[in-house]
Amino acid sequence: MEPRAVGVSKQDIREQIWDYMESQNLADFPRPVHHRIPNFKGASHAAEQLPRLQAFKTARTIKVNPDAPQKSARFFVLESKKTLLVPTPRLRTGLFNKITPPPGATKDILRKCATSQGVRNYSVPIGLDSRVLVDLVVVGSVAVSEKGWRIGKGEGYADLEYAMMVSMGAISKETPVVTIVHDCQVVDIPEELVEEHDITVDYILTPTRVIATGCKRPKPMGITWFKISREMMEKIPILRSLRAREQQAGKDVTLQGEHQHLSEPGRQQTVPLSVGRRPPDTPRSEANSVEAARGSPPGEGAPLAADVYVGNLPQDARVSDLKRALRELGSMPLRLTWQGPQRRAFLHYPDSATAQQAISCLQGLRLGTDTLRVALARQQRDK
Repeated sequence: MEPRAVGVSKQDIREQIWDYMESQNLADFPRPVHHRIPNFKGASHAAEQLPRLQAFKTARTIKVNPDAPQKSARFFVLESKKTLLVPTPRLRTGLFNKITPPPGATKDILRKCATSQGVRNYSVPIGLDSRVLVDLVVVGSVAVSEKGWRIGKGEGYADLEYAMMVSMGAISKETPVVTIVHDCQVVDIPEELVEEHDITVDYILTPTRVIATGCKRPKPMGITWFKISREMMEKIPILRSLRAREQQAGKDVTLQGEHQHLSEPGRQQTVPLSVGRRPPDTPRSEANSVEAARGSPPGEGAPLAADVYVGNLPQDARVSDLKRALRELGSMPLRLTWQGPQRRAFLHYPDSATAQQAISCLQGLRLGTDTLRVALARQQRDK
């Protein structure tokens, strides 16, 4: 039975979809699907609908998000000899990478180019001055309605990518948007949950259906600067460049909190932060980190509130296995202390809030057949 979105908030709907997909075993690696765009079973079959769309046939340049369920979509773009643009993860190093397969690439090579590793190995960055024009946008979703309302995983990157493309003139309000999801992700979404900065979609592709939404709601017309925090500006350098350009053009680029006295009294605007995001580099004593990983006694060198214990590692696990899982979850620490013989590791984050977010994201993580134990290192020591 497919779920119906009855929650009163976007997060209610996300949790309902994530819980349902896990309980019905509808997802592939990485698991669990919580806090991510689900890599659902049948994603490649759903993506086979993409080349049949007229919007795809006429497009020359297509932007596809970097998530796992859109791997086949990226392959079909390359196989059709169209230009493939993939956003950089969390926009840390720019906006787009243009995927450039080697000359004479076979289908096997193109499939490698469509993977996350291939995107890193076979790409060149596209700058703000590239004058790129995108003819079709493919995004991932956690939930979507037949009316075209879309809910992502809550970090806002897809909406921000779209707004940035508008601001740099890469897309227009006529540029079609496609999402590829499992049938169970197509649910009722109350229109009152759709905000001004949210992307709407024109086509929904599932393993069994092609839905033309006919959505008439206007798409975002650029970056909503008062929704952008100082912290987000620091994490995304290209935002600073775009803001400077728009400020020079005379646009209002006031950031969140810059004029809080104009806001509704008692109400603080917030931008959702990445769950399990990669923290910024923050210096911390290497000696303290190593002592914390060894479980030093209370006092100097004791486990810090920002250290996370990971236990029950498989006996044959390698540090690369854990790092890969952490990258997939977007939870890479500042440093990682590996203690394979003891079947444990310690992750060192810059502050307790980031550590707690990482713990939430890592709950239920499996390496092989073993479910890992995750807790604050200090709590684990006390036990």
